Amino acid sequence: MIEHKQVFEKLKNYCEDNNFKGYDPFDGLNSTFFQSVPFAKNNSLIRLTWLQFFKRSPINLRKIAGVSKDFNPKGLGLFLQGYCNIYKINPQKEYLNKIEYIIGEIKKLVSPGYSGDCWGYNFDWQARAFFQPKGTPSVVVTSYIACGLLDAYEILKSEELLKMARSACDFVLKDLNRTYDNDGDFSFSYCPLDHTQVFNASLLGARILCRVYYYTQEEILISESKKVVSFVCKYQNPNGSWAYSPLPYHKWIDNFHTGYNLECIYLYKTVSNDDSFDEFIDKGLDYYLNTFFEESGLPKYYSDSKYPIDMHTTAQLIVTLYKLGKLNENIKLVEKVLKWSFDNMFDHKRGYFYYYKEKWGTIKISYIRWIQAWMFVGLSYYITFDENEKN
Repeated sequence: MIEHKQVFEKLKNYCEDNNFKGYDPFDGLNSTFFQSVPFAKNNSLIRLTWLQFFKRSPINLRKIAGVSKDFNPKGLGLFLQGYCNIYKINPQKEYLNKIEYIIGEIKKLVSPGYSGDCWGYNFDWQARAFFQPKGTPSVVVTSYIACGLLDAYEILKSEELLKMARSACDFVLKDLNRTYDNDGDFSFSYCPLDHTQVFNASLLGARILCRVYYYTQEEILISESKKVVSFVCKYQNPNGSWAYSPLPYHKWIDNFHTGYNLECIYLYKTVSNDDSFDEFIDKGLDYYLNTFFEESGLPKYYSDSKYPIDMHTTAQLIVTLYKLGKLNENIKLVEKVLKWSFDNMFDHKRGYFYYYKEKWGTIKISYIRWIQAWMFVGLSYYITFDENEKN
């Protein structure tokens, strides 16, 4: 399959031309117009409605509403991982320059006032369960940045990068809230402001601990990770699936969050040499591969619906299979999904992926973190696999 390198090059050029800045599906509350209306910006229901309107609109109204393109910290973490991947197989100076540049921007965006280095989104975010002001650190954003810093550490050998990732462990262990079960296992909250139990977010916290444990061998990092993995595995459904969380309004089962779960549990297994969760991984992977991808290569978002279609799912398929060492045996599936994605969701002229496809049509807005950064890192893993197979 030759086309993936051509698509990656176009995507890379697009992201570099935009200096890795862009819009996000959830940045509607950055609107200068919305922020100028006190009764609206202070009302959680209005905030949620406004945010969902911008997320679902097929027309990009952000310029009119006063929303500017910006760095998304999680996007920077993904771009950093992607450049590290392609540098390792093709150590060009331009890739190294991008790695160093992105690290510099990440350092500027650390959220102050917490127990360790941490990062949040560049916008206010209203969820059903809680409100998260701009810059409030989350375990999800911090996880992707910490992993990017560790990938860069393997290249640059800079102790500062390892220290930053280790510092992020302090944020996870000391600042996030915990929900315990009767066995003493627990889940991390999404951020310091909430007490939600989101399975993938909690596992992404454990992922930071596992990645750092590989280098420091601190027992607390791996022992706390095991408690999180154990907590989440208890909620796996008999068919191998996981709901988004145990909360009554979080009962959906979706594609890429399932991929996150598998990736994180498998990482724990790898660094701990603990195979006690193998059954959960195997059942989960079988469910993931047999549920979310149609014979045509169409990637489904939800377990029970063909639509919507979102390229985040294509990217995570590659990442999940690469991280689990299952890419080679599922290569035909990956090639079909990539071909479908390139044919239906990529603007070959402008070099970016579309956001969303619904039954009624396609939302062709470019979102830098949600789609472009994800496809950048996903394709970087595919290219890494492809090059390693040749060698």
